[in-house]
Amino acid sequence: MMTVPAAACTSGSISGGGERASACAYRVVFQDRTYQDVANVEFTAGDELGPATVPPCDDTGGQDEAEESEEATTAYAVDGISPEVAVAVGDSPDDVVFVAACSGDELPPEVRDLVDGS
Repeated sequence: MMTVPAAACTSGSISGGGERASACAYRVVFQDRTYQDVANVEFTAGDELGPATVPPCDDTGGQDEAEESEEATTAYAVDGISPEVAVAVGDSPDDVVFVAACSGDELPPEVRDLVDGS
């Protein structure tokens, strides 16, 4: 297990202030829940939870749906937070992105605590 700071995020991520960029958001689907990346979070990635997918992004409106495909990734537990609230995703626990299940621009309280403590 390793403590990983969430560095620069993809466009569309939620920053500590709950603001969104205008481009496609980085979203991940794990166990029928959709998560979005969150910037500037200190967290520890834990055990592997299972497969997750990154849905295709059509931010230009010109892509053919047949050409779009989901990207496979792996979800890992985040120490101290329920997987229903947040997970880490990536190829290994040493190379992950923190993602949280958000409602609109609101971060779950457990995630807000991590952001405020970073």
